[in-house]
Amino acid sequence: MRVIALTNQKGGVGKTTTTRNLARAGQQLGRRVLVVDADPQGNLTDALGAEDLPADVAGLADALSSRSAASIADVIVPSIWEGVDLVPAGGDVLENVRDELVVAGAGRESSLRRGLQPVLEQYDIVLIDCRPALDQLTLNALTAADVAAIVTNPDLFSANGIAKLRLTIEAVRDHYNPKLRIGGVIVNHHEAATTLQTRHWLDELAGAGLPLLDPAIPRHTWIGAANAQGVALDELGPHGQAVGEIYAKHLTTLMGEQA
Repeated sequence: MRVIALTNQKGGVGKTTTTRNLARAGQQLGRRVLVVDADPQGNLTDALGAEDLPADVAGLADALSSRSAASIADVIVPSIWEGVDLVPAGGDVLENVRDELVVAGAGRESSLRRGLQPVLEQYDIVLIDCRPALDQLTLNALTAADVAAIVTNPDLFSANGIAKLRLTIEAVRDHYNPKLRIGGVIVNHHEAATTLQTRHWLDELAGAGLPLLDPAIPRHTWIGAANAQGVALDELGPHGQAVGEIYAKHLTTLMGEQA
């Protein structure tokens, strides 16, 4: 069983799309998957929640708040795919819970890990979609995780925060979660005709000892089409299936298995 946190403090790099497609890959591999939306924006909740999911559905916000008696088990709902369950974000309230955690005192970084513990045996994979910030919600996700997967775009601007993120991951490992490791860097929106600048940046990441998951996720219209239509890549024919196989390969790597 692996708990994988998808993270980068920069927004717009494709964390939610990556989490969604990794969840589908896990389902296609016959694994029991739990997806946790730890971003107050709730984009993953919108992407994976069933059509009849109420807007005010209880979620992670309720499970983490000291003002609520709800547990993680209480807020798990089915997703649009059988075999994939979802912990919804809980709407804007999750932003307030983040602030609540800031002043919660000792043990606040372990709130999510404690909440997940009773349900872990029900799943083979837990995927946590982190918010684009290095705050208490992200620290909770990293403290709960076995593996951190860094999601980024192939440009220097997107990569500028990776060094800081790496320091944060190392600090979490030193102080809260000694088993945490960086499972790899997933590069999104990659184009075959890469520029010299992009190649230099990829070489720098590899030289810094960060494992790049190969191949990179291509800039492909099928990915956006799957998101827009609320379907899986493998449901869009051979081209979509080929991209879906990349996610499956990355998931097996993050799980520590042979592809």
